[in-house]
Amino acid sequence: MIIAGSETIAWTLEWAMLNVLNHPELLKKARTEIDTKIGFDRLMDEADTKNLPYLQWIVLETLRLHPAAPTNVPHSTSEDCMLAGYDVPRGSMLLVNIWSMHRDPSIWEDPEMFKPERFKNEKLNQKLLSFGMGRRACPGYGLAHRVVSLALGSMIQCFEWQRIGQEYVDNSEDKTVVLMRPTTPLLAMCKARPIVHEILDAFA
Repeated sequence: MIIAGSETIAWTLEWAMLNVLNHPELLKKARTEIDTKIGFDRLMDEADTKNLPYLQWIVLETLRLHPAAPTNVPHSTSEDCMLAGYDVPRGSMLLVNIWSMHRDPSIWEDPEMFKPERFKNEKLNQKLLSFGMGRRACPGYGLAHRVVSLALGSMIQCFEWQRIGQEYVDNSEDKTVVLMRPTTPLLAMCKARPIVHEILDAFA
């Protein structure tokens, strides 16, 4: 439960920050959306996230490119069945290559690119398999999505972010673990935005 509920969220946040740092124009769009819809006199809360579509798209695109569990958890067939033309006997263990499906060019345009705007098409949400689907989908999907959205949005609202140096942040994947994380831990520079000082002064 600790791994499923904490490390996956932490790594998803790291991937999201890594991608927006490599695409500062996307970070600016998300910050502008938050500033416009929430303002500068309060911190965002969970209820705000549903009114921030661009922030939601960033989270969805992060989950598409970097599913925390790229082969999902193992499943076992409850009865004999046929999958993709193969006879699969009851009790077989199945792994679903979500990572590959999320990069299938027959489904996703420019699949290797980080493009949150693609989720303007809400039908693509049905092709996102990061949490599985059907009756065996992850029961924590709703909570995880809200936590990641709120945490990422709060980081963008409260701080100015930029890369360390001019080089792009390394976005290669560590292939030595079951859960997907960056090969190199993310390092970035940030400074507090004026809203942080205002909120702190209000409590002083």
